Amino acid sequence: MIPVTKPFLPPQAEYQEYIDNIWKRQWLTNMGPLASQLEMELKDHLKVQHLLFLTNGTVAIQMAIKALEITGEVITTPFSFIATTSSIVWENCTPVFVDIDPKSLCIDAKKIEKAITEKTTAILATHVYGNPCDVEAIDIIAKKHNLKVIYDAAHAFGVEVNGKSIFEYGDISTCSLHATKLYHTVEGGLIITKDPDMLKKLAYIRNFGISGFDSFAELGLNGKNSEFHAAMGLVNLKYINEIHEKRKALTKLYDEKLKNLKAVKPLWHSNANENFAYYAIVLESEELLLKLKTEMDKQEIFTRRYFYPSLASALPYLPKLELPITEDIAKRALCLPLYYDLTFEEVELISRLMLRIQNN
Repeated sequence: MIPVTKPFLPPQAEYQEYIDNIWKRQWLTNMGPLASQLEMELKDHLKVQHLLFLTNGTVAIQMAIKALEITGEVITTPFSFIATTSSIVWENCTPVFVDIDPKSLCIDAKKIEKAITEKTTAILATHVYGNPCDVEAIDIIAKKHNLKVIYDAAHAFGVEVNGKSIFEYGDISTCSLHATKLYHTVEGGLIITKDPDMLKKLAYIRNFGISGFDSFAELGLNGKNSEFHAAMGLVNLKYINEIHEKRKALTKLYDEKLKNLKAVKPLWHSNANENFAYYAIVLESEELLLKLKTEMDKQEIFTRRYFYPSLASALPYLPKLELPITEDIAKRALCLPLYYDLTFEEVELISRLMLRIQNN
C-alpha cells in the first residue's frame, strides 16, 4: 500500500532524549523551555522577525482575525482547505469568494477589487500547495482600500519570494505544522507578524488573554502547544534540509516520468523557490482523473482530490456560489503520493501505472 502522504519520523532515540528531559523537569506545557527554544530556532531558520508556536494552523487563522479586529466581509479563495473559510465564519465574518487564477491556482488578484464593498475589511488568501499568491499585487490593493491581509501559508514552510520569507508578507501569516506537512510537530501551527506590538497582542490571545498573575489584557483562548510537540519539532528541524532534498528528487523523477501524462502542474511563482510540499497536477478532464483514481485505488496506491469540492459551492452554512474556474480546477486537481519515505522505485511504479491507465 502506498498512501498519499506519510509523516516524517526522526530516529526514535533522538526524540526519546527530549522526552527523558521533559520527565525530569515535569514541565509539560504553558510555553516550557522546549517550546521557547523551538520558536527561536524557527525564527532563525525561516529568517522572520517574530513568530509564535501554536496548537494548530486553524487556531492561528482564528487568532489572526481576532487580533486584527476584522469584521464584516473578508475576501478569500474557494480553493483551499475548509479551515480557511470556516475560520472566517467562526469569527462572525462573511467570506466573499473570488475566483482563482487557472495557472497558479491561487486567488486571482486581478479580480479582488471588483469584490470590494463598503463592508470589506480584509483579504485572506492561501498560498496553494505552497505556491505564493501575487503578494505584490495584493499589497497594492490592500493599501489602496485600507484592508488587512492575512495569508494562509499552511503549505508554505520554507518558501521565499524575492529572497524574503513568504511569512513576512501581509499583516499576519499562518502556517500548519500538522503531521502531514513536510515539516511537522505532530500537531501544531505558527503565526507570524512583523509588528512587535501585534506579536505582544497575539501572545496574550494565545494564553487566554492573561497579562499577569491576576490581570487580563485581551479576549483570549488556549492556543498554546506542549513540550512533547515542541520536542518533535526540534528533532525534525535537524532533518529539514534532508527532507527537502529527498522530496525535490522525487518531484524531479515524477516530472520526468509523467511528461506524457495528459496533465499540467500549477505554474509556480516566478520569483519564489519551491518547497516540494505536494505533487499536484491538473488533469485534462475529470473523466481521466476518476479513471486514474479508481484504478489506482484498486492497486492500493492512494491519491487525493485536494481541494475538492469548491468551498464556494459545498458548505451547508453558506449560500452556494459557482465560480467557473474554481469549479473546473477542483474537478481536475489531484495530489500524488509524496513523502520522505517514498522510494524512487515507487515513483516509477506510480508513473508507469498512471500512463498505462491513461492509454488503455
